[in-house]
Amino acid sequence: MICSKKIILASGSRRRVELLKTAGIDFVQKILSVSEKTNFKRPSKIVKTLALRKALRAASKYPAFPVLAADTIVYFRGAILGKPSSVKDAEKMLRLQSGNWMSVYSAVALVWKERNFRKVYCDVARCRAVQLGRKEIKKLACKHNDKAGAYAVQDRNDPFIEKIRGRYDTVVGLPMNLVKKLLKEADRCTA
Repeated sequence: MICSKKIILASGSRRRVELLKTAGIDFVQKILSVSEKTNFKRPSKIVKTLALRKALRAASKYPAFPVLAADTIVYFRGAILGKPSSVKDAEKMLRLQSGNWMSVYSAVALVWKERNFRKVYCDVARCRAVQLGRKEIKKLACKHNDKAGAYAVQDRNDPFIEKIRGRYDTVVGLPMNLVKKLLKEADRCTA
């Protein structure tokens, strides 16, 4: 067992739920809204700040439980590609990335108020998108408006990413090596 107590997953992401289930981690999902605005420019700082903000928000409601939260962004040529605001925005993002390499930053935060535990880690992976034509981009732009960069590497019907350097689960949005590390550290922590 990685953690002696059931955890709270502060995320609405189905892919994060699947990763935790596959790892056999006992959790309950709670979806809370938080502002994703930040003045930071460095991708690692952005995702770490947002993941921690989400975890802190949920931990204030569930102080007796370890709360796990995450955030993911795509970084391409100095630009941060978060979730697209519209289909047109998704098309623009996909055109930019088409045939190119980009970096995907995923941060994982764990807050357990009862034990005064609060940590956040970040991982980065690089991935290359296939070259798509205008029609393919239009079709793909309607599929993943809730995902950073407007694509979903875990979707078998979305072959946009052809190569990954780094962890697949980082690109998906929840680096499980960091999740397990955080849970072990929190379980050893005493208030």
